Amino acid sequence: MEKRLGFVGIVVENRKQSAGKINDALTGHGDIIVGRMGLPHLAHDTSVITLIVNATTDEVGTLTGKLGMIDGVSVKSAMSKVSVTDKK
Repeated sequence: MEKRLGFVGIVVENRKQSAGKINDALTGHGDIIVGRMGLPHLAHDTSVITLIVNATTDEVGTLTGKLGMIDGVSVKSAMSKVSVTDKK
């Protein structure tokens, strides 16, 4: 399958309860993550995480599915229409 560049947006409503599960899911898919930025909102125990990914649609679907099953986590993703070729 062809890899495409895209992003995954994650909104976390209960940081303290969800952080470990989120990090486990992200670590398990670290090979498709190109970049990660997280911004906590400590006063409300929430945060927003944005991932830049280079992956197939199946790989992104697996990651977003695992994240979406975590209580208090909302996930959205978008992928480019053009495939990205890995340079070696």
